[in-house]
Amino acid sequence: MIDIGYVRNHPEETKALCRLRGFDVDVDRLISADAELRRVLARIDAIRAARKQIGPGEREHARALKAELAALEAEAASLRAERDDLWERLPNLLAPDTPPGDSDQDNVELYRWGEPPSPSNAKTHEVIGEELGILDLKRGARVTGSGYYYWKGAGAKLVWSMFTLATQFLLDRDFELLYTPVVTKKHTLFGTGYLPFSQDELYKLEGEDLYLIGTSEQTLVGAHTDDILDEQALPLCYTAFTPCFRTEAGAYGRKARGAFRVHQFHKLEQIVFCEAQDSEDWHGRCQRNAEDFMRLLELPFRVVRVCVGDLGAPGYKKYDTEAWFAGYGGYRETHSNTNLLDYQTRRLKTRYRSGRETKLPHTISATMITDRAVLAILENNQQEDGSILVPKALQPLMGDDQIKAR
Repeated sequence: MIDIGYVRNHPEETKALCRLRGFDVDVDRLISADAELRRVLARIDAIRAARKQIGPGEREHARALKAELAALEAEAASLRAERDDLWERLPNLLAPDTPPGDSDQDNVELYRWGEPPSPSNAKTHEVIGEELGILDLKRGARVTGSGYYYWKGAGAKLVWSMFTLATQFLLDRDFELLYTPVVTKKHTLFGTGYLPFSQDELYKLEGEDLYLIGTSEQTLVGAHTDDILDEQALPLCYTAFTPCFRTEAGAYGRKARGAFRVHQFHKLEQIVFCEAQDSEDWHGRCQRNAEDFMRLLELPFRVVRVCVGDLGAPGYKKYDTEAWFAGYGGYRETHSNTNLLDYQTRRLKTRYRSGRETKLPHTISATMITDRAVLAILENNQQEDGSILVPKALQPLMGDDQIKAR
């Protein structure tokens, strides 16, 4: 959530923020409910103080104050619920230089790296995977349904090699490795900003207050719910490799074919808790980590600045990294990297002690790598004989420089 003090002092700016980001929140009612709540709370404090001064002979007065207090506490609970419901649905503040736009088509390219290959017979990853016997979409659909698949043999080894190398890459840059749960409570999804905004993307376990995670961001950031961190320990830099589950509601067409947009995938994440003045720097560091690793994989990519309409509610500023897919014939998103300011830590009540004060740390959530990068390796590295050239950095882990048809 954004600071309620900002809303009180900048009502017109808050309304403009909601209009720009496409969120229908009654800011006037939010401000009035907040003012009414503060008035009632002040009266409650006054009554509690008055009750302490009541003498033995003032029973009637004591009963009247008790009744008034009960009524005011009920009113305060109702007002707080109304205020918080409106407050929780406000989007985050927006970086002033965020590009305008309504969708990912309006994202602004910042730069490119690498020369995209242009083989005359470029095939898509699902065709390559089937021909080499390393990616099986049909069996995934048979066992689980569309949107699931099997990596097999050298394909599974390639995926594991990539994640192994990426994990060590982050360990060498002083990230702490965690293995996290792959389910989480509703409160954690609220705290990380996925609820109430992304309900239709979540898988809920029937009869339980548990959801399958869509990213380890949810469990890594949620791990510090209600914590007061040590200022000297900041920044906290975490990484975790997990399966991730998303409904991909509304996904269809050419962009959703193959294993690119699926219900289960795997991801290595970067999460940083840092002081406010350092979050822009850490946003940039996480971006460099992702780009440096893409260079290791020898994958051509471009970086785009995400526009207003493509930026989720919790995000303040976001970059996407897109790998070139030769079979697709274009750049496709493989990474996202978001500075969330204190939006998540305010919702989760995560603080750090600085002298006599407690402050809210900022969080960065950034993809390190997903198995989409392996799909790009397949499409970009196919040779004339149908084999796949393994990137040099992965060859020691693979024990081979090629994947050939069996």
